[in-house]
Amino acid sequence: MTVQLDQIDLAILAQLQADGRITNVELARRVGISAPPCLRRMRALEEAGVIAGYRGLVDPRALGLTVVFFVFVQLDHQTETELAAFDARVAGWQTVRECWTLSGETDFLLKCVAPDLAALQKFIAELTATPNVRNVRSSLALKAVKNEATGYVP
Repeated sequence: MTVQLDQIDLAILAQLQADGRITNVELARRVGISAPPCLRRMRALEEAGVIAGYRGLVDPRALGLTVVFFVFVQLDHQTETELAAFDARVAGWQTVRECWTLSGETDFLLKCVAPDLAALQKFIAELTATPNVRNVRSSLALKAVKNEATGYVP
């Protein structure tokens, strides 16, 4: 379902993506409206599901998680039962920060973090031993060139 957004809604979304801790008063000032209608618009965007939630972005390095890597997983079988079982397994791995299902020969793309290469290797060994996993390929991330919020505001 597509929601009709005007320029003020788009400005609100852009400001929230830049600083999710902004006060309603400051947000209203930046988008050029008063605080009460700004708050009403934010609540409407939340209720419509345009704003999916709020969270703090934590730098993994501050937690000692200095190794970022991506893992491409191919399963033996892609039945709904097998896919659900893999989804449940992924949900329990703290190493995995994002998981995407893909089309093509790779079934899943995992974005992972670890404190060191030994932890990376241990995770890959566990993943490889997981039932229904046929193939695992991994790549170390060297640096983030672009890392933006999930949403896109034109």
